[in-house]
Amino acid sequence: MKALFILLFLFMNTPLFNFTTDCDLSNWYIVNDGVMGGVSQSTLKINKDGHAVFSGTVRLENNGGFASIRHNFSPVQVTPVTELHITLKGDGKPYQFRVKDEGNTYYSYVFTAETSGEWQTVSIPLKDMKPQFRGRKLNINNFDKDAISEFAILIGNKKKEEFKLLIDRIELKE
Repeated sequence: MKALFILLFLFMNTPLFNFTTDCDLSNWYIVNDGVMGGVSQSTLKINKDGHAVFSGTVRLENNGGFASIRHNFSPVQVTPVTELHITLKGDGKPYQFRVKDEGNTYYSYVFTAETSGEWQTVSIPLKDMKPQFRGRKLNINNFDKDAISEFAILIGNKKKEEFKLLIDRIELKE
């Protein structure tokens, strides 16, 4: 019976990324508003406690206003009841959590959540993620795909601001 419980637990939780002091960030990359002329800046580093630290400054000059990090990976199978769980410590600001089913899809599925300033787990039903492209909502269904292959976090609150988000782990749960 114990072996069955362990197997069920393994299949119910699928880690997408666990941050540790020796984790490899080479499949993570930064995309800031510089791609369209903006001047926002951000970094992604691992702190001494093994948490990712996504921090920087969002600025509005030159039509800017966002900073983001993205992680590409081999497609991971999901079901309609799958939830994305992100364990993090924010700064009280809202962040967008984004997924793509395929890396070459031009739009993302987005869910915005407030951070509390304390450690929390943000739980996002994939079916509640809405399609967007460059901040515009698209007239297509919410996420209803069989897999995801990209995860991203974006801050873009239409104001100049400093930000800091600590991330412990990102996982899928059934």
